[in-house]
Parts: sequence; C-alpha cells; structure tokens
Amino acid sequence: MAPRFPWIDAAVAAQALCEERGFAFAFIGGVAVQHWGEPRVTRDIDLTLFCGFGNEAPVIEAFLRRFDARIPDAAAFAEAHRVLLLNTADGIPIDVALGGLPFEEQMTGRAEKHEYLPGVFLRVCTAEDLVVMKAFAGRTRDWSDIERVLVRHGGRLDWRAIRRDLGPLAELKDAPGILEDLERMRDRFGR
Repeated sequence: MAPRFPWIDAAVAAQALCEERGFAFAFIGGVAVQHWGEPRVTRDIDLTLFCGFGNEAPVIEAFLRRFDARIPDAAAFAEAHRVLLLNTADGIPIDVALGGLPFEEQMTGRAEKHEYLPGVFLRVCTAEDLVVMKAFAGRTRDWSDIERVLVRHGGRLDWRAIRRDLGPLAELKDAPGILEDLERMRDRFGR
C-alpha cells in the first residue's frame, strides 16, 4: 500500500475542483518546491488561480462549497485581499491566490503536471516561475527554496524569462534590489 500524505490528498482535491470548473491554476509554494527544489515538509497547499479582476465571486463560491473557510467572512476577505483561506476536512490549509496580473495568467498557462506519487500528477508552475514568485515574496524561507532550485536546475533555467517576469514585479513592489540579489544567488549556486 502506498504511503498516505494528507497534503497530496488536499492538493488532489483542490486540483479536481479546478479541473471540474475549468479554472486556470498552478500549484506554487511547498508543492512546487517538492518538485523543483529539494523535498521538504509542507503542511499547506498554495495555488494561484487566474480569474482576472471582477471574476472572483464564482471562484470563491465554488471553493467555499467544497472546502471549509479558515476564517470568518472568508469570502469578503478573499475579495479584499485576493486570497481565499480554506481548510480540508482533514485540517490541511489551502491558500488560493486569486490571480489577476498578466504574469499570473501566463504562469498558470505554462504550468505542467508532474508525478508526485505513482499515478498522482499535480499541475505545478515552472521552475522559472517558482523562482520569480519566491524572489518577489522575498522571505528567508523563499530565498532558501530558491537556492535549492538553483542547485538542482540553475544551469537549465531560462534566465531571460526570469528577468523578463521578475523585473516588472520588482518595480511594482518598488524593490529593484530583488533582481540583483537573485543574480548574486545565481552566480553562487546556479551555474
């Protein structure tokens, strides 16, 4: 009997809903790091679902019918903050980022399915998109995850695409140093 991983069950359930409804999505965060970086413990599921601006309500409604809200007034919070905070019946947190930016649309379009367990395929962002999102978030854990991706895939990454996608996001965040920090990390780990 194959081992049971509650986070994989949660991801499969979220993916099933997205596929049933035809939502454009990709797993990001720890699920993507499991594939592109170094396997690490993940206790939650993060995905970006591209719905654009003004189309959030049907997505929120569909997810709240299938999963439990993690906070009171989850729908209002999601509309205000563009993230829907959910739990599975097993208590696994699921964060659904409601994508609206061109990068998020392109990222969900580029996502591909990869095998996590025999016969279990999850749709995850590309390694390049994971690097972009992790650099943009910029937390200590994110830089650690980027390092692991660079060690495994650095020489094969499309650095032009990373710069193209991260540049406008860094400007939006008013943090041009993100690109320089990433280049230094690339020089150290990604060759």
